[in-house]
Amino acid sequence: MVLTILLALFTALSLNACGDSNNVSGPPAPVPLSPDAKLSSLTITPGTLQPAFSGDVPNYAVDVASNVASVRVTAQPQDAGATVSINGQTTTSRSVSLTAAGSGTPLTIAVTAPNGSQNTYIVTVNRAALAGNNSLQRLTVSRGTLTPAFNANTLNYFVNVTSNVANVSVTATLQDTNASMTVNGQGTSSGQARTIPLFGAGSSTPITIIVTAPNGTQKTYSVAVQRATLGGDNNLQRLTVSPGTFFPAFDANTTGYFVNVDSNVANVSVTATLQDTNASMMVNGQGTSSGQARTIPLFGVGSSTPITIIVTAPNGTQKTYSVAVQRAALGANTNLQRLTVSPGIFSPLLNASTTSDFVNVESTVANVSVTAQPQDSGATVSINGQTTTTLSVPLGAVGSSIAIPIEVTAPNGSRKTYTVLVNRAVVSLSGNNNLLTLDLSAGALALVFDAATTSYDVAATHATADATVTATVADSTATLTINNSPATSGVPSVSIPLAPGATTSIPIVVTAENGTPKTYTVNITMP
Repeated sequence: MVLTILLALFTALSLNACGDSNNVSGPPAPVPLSPDAKLSSLTITPGTLQPAFSGDVPNYAVDVASNVASVRVTAQPQDAGATVSINGQTTTSRSVSLTAAGSGTPLTIAVTAPNGSQNTYIVTVNRAALAGNNSLQRLTVSRGTLTPAFNANTLNYFVNVTSNVANVSVTATLQDTNASMTVNGQGTSSGQARTIPLFGAGSSTPITIIVTAPNGTQKTYSVAVQRATLGGDNNLQRLTVSPGTFFPAFDANTTGYFVNVDSNVANVSVTATLQDTNASMMVNGQGTSSGQARTIPLFGVGSSTPITIIVTAPNGTQKTYSVAVQRAALGANTNLQRLTVSPGIFSPLLNASTTSDFVNVESTVANVSVTAQPQDSGATVSINGQTTTTLSVPLGAVGSSIAIPIEVTAPNGSRKTYTVLVNRAVVSLSGNNNLLTLDLSAGALALVFDAATTSYDVAATHATADATVTATVADSTATLTINNSPATSGVPSVSIPLAPGATTSIPIVVTAENGTPKTYTVNITMP
């Protein structure tokens, strides 16, 4: 009531002032709020007061997003005894529903002091209008590429896929996450993948993405997925048979081949690879995947085995490849390809047409290893009566000979026998009386040492009073004397005095195991 009277008085005074020509014209002064009915705080959640709250400012505005349907108003009086009503409800905090998006909702906060004075604060909450963004940010289709490249303003696209693609996955992302969309009539979240089954090969499947903006406006994107027609490729890309070699060499347009294999080959492995992986094939009536090896048993030796590969293109057309595998007849080859006796060397070297030979071995050899390899891998070999290609054969006494038979049986049953005579030598003493090395402490040999050279000169220095000789025998069974004194092979001899101004001859005698001696002489001359 007091506030009403004050407002009336203020209005009357203002009118009188306007009628006075001596007064300066201008807007009327604001009516001050009652000091006893002010707010100490005022908040709107969500939202921010504009201007910032002050107990002396009665009018405010708050902007909120379009999806905000209500706000909470909280107001506290400066005087604890004062009362507060929010939109006619006595309370210091309450939720208030807002009007539609794009409109303003006035909120009235009345404060009544204990003395009856009253102030009114007005807050207008402006709810943003609904957005009109009905565009996509991104659009992808798996197993294909959009043509043209995606652009938010381009509405029509097409995608080509191969005939074996039965489904595609469509993923659409909204620019405005508050918008909604459907993919082929099915509600879909932004970024959610949708699997779309495609129509049959050779046909086009339409995909429609309808985007509805928050304000209800719509935009329609269309994608036509063209599934290729079934192919007519019934060719092989590669064909192999193992073991064996095609004649002629493989070519996709050549349908007839033959392969020769040995008589001992009982099976071959056939591997066919399709040019079109969507085609199918059968190998000798058995369904086979591209690149899968099939084992084909062959007919008996000397016969031909037919192999048929039928390729069916996706559109049903067929091509037949034929392979005839010729298995050789049993061979009559009884020859050896290689024959070795170890230790030992044939003289002359054994060949396939020589059926007997001999090998000489040392008296210390008690066994020999015989290895025989036939020319025909289907032939069998027996050594000394045992079916094997390698055998250790014991020898007879020292000085005796032993005949070792090697029999080769061809695949057709033909036989040939090779005989090796192994002669074991009698025991004999070594006649090796050579030196291996010769060195002197008094100086170097004038000639490079050679076992066949028995005389060497050495020029010693004036200060050399004696010398040692180190001689190494070539055969460990030989014995050694140096300057007529026993010596050890590889060990320096006792010191030998030298005469100044004279030549000292030092004999080195090597005696072989069989008693044969050889004398080497070193002549040392001192100045």
